Amino acid sequence: MSAKEKAQKPEDLTRLFVERANEGDAAGIAALYEENAVMAYPPGSRTVGRAAIQDLWEKILVNVPRFELEPPLPTLITGDIALTSTLARDGAGARAQVARRQPDGSWLRLLDQPEFVTPAP
Repeated sequence: MSAKEKAQKPEDLTRLFVERANEGDAAGIAALYEENAVMAYPPGSRTVGRAAIQDLWEKILVNVPRFELEPPLPTLITGDIALTSTLARDGAGARAQVARRQPDGSWLRLLDQPEFVTPAP
């Protein structure tokens, strides 16, 4: 796991993701997830586990995409579980993540729904 900065609050995970993605750091992105995390990506499928998430991001980052922070929605926390979400900049909907506080007090993603689209009216 990367020795980089850890998320001290759930909201840090999105910022750290954007920083690491823009650095092309697939291992750093994977380090933001619990060992058995589940990511609902690519659309219509699931990527399960930190190693699979790293492999997926290695493939995505080859194309050198550029990420920007998106407006956060209020974080909902109960005990050691948090729901974070952001509004997609393109207006297509929102992204949602469930994070869990770790024994050292940092936070990691447990569930990630990066492509949640709001249906058109």
